[in-house]
Amino acid sequence: MIAGSLLKNLLAGARLALFLPVRAFDYRASPADFATLLAFNFALWVLAAALRAGFAGDFDPFAVAIYLGAVPLVLAAAALVAAAYRAPGSLLLVATALTASDPVFELAGLVLPGLAAALGPAAVIALLAWIWLAALRAVAVCAGTRRPPFLKGALVVTAMIAVGYFAFPRTDVWLAPQAEEAPDPLADERLFHLQGRLIESALASIQRGRPGRPELYFVGFAPDASQDVFLREMRFVKRQFDERFGAAGRSIVLASSNDALEEFPVGSATNLARALARVGEAMNAEEDLLFLLVSAHGAPDHRLSASQPPLELAPLTPTALARMLQDSGIKWRVVVVSACFSGGYIEPLRDDNSIVITASAQDRHSFGCETGRDSTYFGQAYFRDALAKTRSFVAAFDVAKKIVEEAESKEGLRPSRPQIWIGPAIARRLDQLSDQPDQK
Repeated sequence: MIAGSLLKNLLAGARLALFLPVRAFDYRASPADFATLLAFNFALWVLAAALRAGFAGDFDPFAVAIYLGAVPLVLAAAALVAAAYRAPGSLLLVATALTASDPVFELAGLVLPGLAAALGPAAVIALLAWIWLAALRAVAVCAGTRRPPFLKGALVVTAMIAVGYFAFPRTDVWLAPQAEEAPDPLADERLFHLQGRLIESALASIQRGRPGRPELYFVGFAPDASQDVFLREMRFVKRQFDERFGAAGRSIVLASSNDALEEFPVGSATNLARALARVGEAMNAEEDLLFLLVSAHGAPDHRLSASQPPLELAPLTPTALARMLQDSGIKWRVVVVSACFSGGYIEPLRDDNSIVITASAQDRHSFGCETGRDSTYFGQAYFRDALAKTRSFVAAFDVAKKIVEEAESKEGLRPSRPQIWIGPAIARRLDQLSDQPDQK
């Protein structure tokens, strides 16, 4: 008897939700029938949640309280509808009709994640509209369309759906197991202790300059492990300077990256200060030249991003870099800062013996620092395109600036406006270097 009544209510609810013909007497509306329908809907809700979670995860008892909290809301709405029609005896009938369509909506919810991925918020809006139309139809079927009672009933069920959506959101009773986050590689004891050996080995391998032979030293600094473009760019530039500019044995890269913890020392400000001090010791101050490349994200206050979890790395600032270079005793230097707002590095670093090149003006973004790229826009233009054609660091900037401007204009980007400062004394020194043949 109870099972038969449940089946009739489910069939009537399905016909109502699918806008098929249905009449008030198709429902069974006794207290026992209503309670059975609620129990069935609850079981189906739990089963649907388990299916979405792949029958894994944890049961959430708090979700049950939220689910059951919606039951008094439906009964209250049914009572108000019955009062609007002055038919108190229809309370259970209206409540049953409002509840009997829930299984259809629950089954529809099983495919909603896929629809939401394809259609976005439109899928959720469509489901809510469907539920609202079905509720209006439940009022019309159970109590009629006589006005103004129907308009009052429509207002009541609209309020019921709104309150239910915001106050009693249907949460899954099965919480899917959360994927375990991969531990930070540097948290591994072996890799952590390897860092000390890496920096010591890298510093020890820097060869001393040979008197009477002006030589080029290269230091690369990529302190942000959050995106691989900085590491990829640094690998290319180091290889370029080792092979094309004869810096092999006089080059060092400091790079924060989970993929290079056994290849390069971490790109920390402390390691950079040590590297510059070591290079300063190895160089012949009056003859040799330093080329320093810094590549990271930049901020409006000109701090460069620094990330290598779980370490807390200090961001590099223009004044900190200027102090490191001053303390190192390195006289002749070319500094390239590839970052947003990097023009803020020119003023603190400029002197007669330096060239300072930045990927952007002090108030502009630069572009191309996305995961998956091999270089930033400026890095591509300067190192891969321009320096492949000339050994002049100044001439390469002119070529790169034009390439960047054309690329940004084509994509409709706000111009980054790369900057350069050329100290008069170093300009003469670089003329000598650019006249030398490629080093083998």
